[in-house]
Amino acid sequence: MLCLGIESTAHTFGVGVADDKGSILANEKDTYKPEKGWGIVPMEARRHHEEVSGAVLEKALESAGKELKEMDVIAFSQGPGLPPCLYAGLNFSKELSEKTGMPLMGVNHCVAHIEVGRLTTKLEDPVTLYVSGANTQTIAFVSGKYRIFGETQDIGIGNALDKFGREAKLEFPYGPKIEVFAKKGKWIDLPYTVKGMDLSFSGIISEAARKLEQKNTMEDICFSLQETTFAMLTEVVERALAHTGKSEALLTGGVAANKRLQEMLDIMCNERGGKFAVVPNEYSGDNGAMIAWTGVLAHKSGQKPLNLKDAQVLPRWRTDQTEISWL
Repeated sequence: MLCLGIESTAHTFGVGVADDKGSILANEKDTYKPEKGWGIVPMEARRHHEEVSGAVLEKALESAGKELKEMDVIAFSQGPGLPPCLYAGLNFSKELSEKTGMPLMGVNHCVAHIEVGRLTTKLEDPVTLYVSGANTQTIAFVSGKYRIFGETQDIGIGNALDKFGREAKLEFPYGPKIEVFAKKGKWIDLPYTVKGMDLSFSGIISEAARKLEQKNTMEDICFSLQETTFAMLTEVVERALAHTGKSEALLTGGVAANKRLQEMLDIMCNERGGKFAVVPNEYSGDNGAMIAWTGVLAHKSGQKPLNLKDAQVLPRWRTDQTEISWL
């Protein structure tokens, strides 16, 4: 069985192809790049997705060595995400479904990040730290669903780092630039904000911006920003491992590419006698392959396809609201 996956929740339009044996046959994408100093402008991103969709599909099919008629099912990122971007993916997917007669499956974007992580790392039942621009969640599968054991109460860690990057007038993408500066820095105090199992990042970013105005070095601020926020994340993941009794930790999402965050989680897991793994870089950011693979899982488990006339996007679709029929 072959599934075509369409990703369009934010700045990336991606198309992937996966089969039911767990092979990723294609993973192509094109990313909207906003003007310098700006975040995503949703309508601009939607226009970008609509303009590149055909070319990205063609490239993905070429990479897979397949034709569209060989696909068995189409899956798309139904939510959560920016509504204009989600609609670009929905409309493109509906057109393909109407054209080919293939069933259409709606996929939860956050769950897809977990599933591509489980597939590529071979972890069976991990506590997942999902860190991206808009999302920061500590997740584990319990009683039939992916339950959220802790999450951000304001902005995601990726957006937090981006906000500081804009304040500091760094070049986009900001996360990798912050990581480079951090390697040469030393410690200065920043607020550490863990509230039970939840986290807050906005105050830390405000204080980091003040430290910049006070002429602290960029290296010291970036070092302390990473050490503080990543220690917060590691703390809540360790507590979730202790609470659930699980012995595996998975790091996934766009911020998963950060080497220091990987290192801190790995140290914590080793000290507990557990196992840590991180999703490969090519699947850490938003991508069509994760949508395709999750579409395979949903379709094979018997989930019903969407009715094309009634299909809608779900911008606020939470991880813990999603039916997980394959586990």
